[in-house]
Amino acid sequence: MWHEGTIGVPKGDGKYTVVHYWVKAYDEGSQYGIEGGRISKATLKISGEVVYNYDRGLDVPPQNEAAEMALAILMHEYN
Repeated sequence: MWHEGTIGVPKGDGKYTVVHYWVKAYDEGSQYGIEGGRISKATLKISGEVVYNYDRGLDVPPQNEAAEMALAILMHEYN
């Protein structure tokens, strides 16, 4: 159900932006999931700042490109 970890998103200068995530994913999709999928809750943070939050609905949209890329990876993995 709950998954936690970090994703390193390349900056393009040989360095990475570290995105810490928490995802709650079920075995089947639902109306509460992101795009009707299996992820019903997701939080992404960079340097302690929330850059994306979904809790059965979008609370904080992706705040930057690193958040968008990390979300795409998580959608592929868990949704």
